Amino acid sequence: MKTHTRYVLILILLCGISQLNGQKTALLLIDIQEFYFPGGSLLLENPELAGMNAGLLLDQFRKSDLSVYHVRHNVAQGGEIHSYVKPIEGEPVITKDEVNAFLGTDLLERLQADSIVQLVICGMQTHMCVEAAVRAAHDFGFSCLLVTDACATRALQFEDHIITAKNVQYSTINTLEGTYSRITTTDAFLRDFDQFNR
Repeated sequence: MKTHTRYVLILILLCGISQLNGQKTALLLIDIQEFYFPGGSLLLENPELAGMNAGLLLDQFRKSDLSVYHVRHNVAQGGEIHSYVKPIEGEPVITKDEVNAFLGTDLLERLQADSIVQLVICGMQTHMCVEAAVRAAHDFGFSCLLVTDACATRALQFEDHIITAKNVQYSTINTLEGTYSRITTTDAFLRDFDQFNR
């Protein structure tokens, strides 16, 4: 094998390896806020499970010294980020007024400044702010990985039709999978992550 070709192959391999081990990958937590939990103004289905799974992802990223970005919607009542994923000092918190976390915020500039190329995304609501973040991130050129069981949503009504939260969740994930994002679960992601970091 020619020396030049060998160097190119090595470079490609190293670029792939660095995705989870070299500050190229970041965790993007979307709107995991108090008002979506019991006692809040807009209760979702199973927000505790999604929030706890998001917390597991957050713990892994912190242990691995990888970048984390918290996004919160600008609401007064119940607007605090839930204790499952409470930011710590040094973790940026982006406050938004729109569904799309990139619209009217400095999120894109922060990601670009940190040389992020891949986003692991989770949060609330799946069919609104999470979906908008995935689509926008993809269109800005990021590789996206959606952790489905670290997301939560709610039932919707269209005219006389009730769409269950499960169907809203599944249909949203289905439209994102492949075209805009890869999908995984918390257990699968953490298992692969641990194997990678042996």
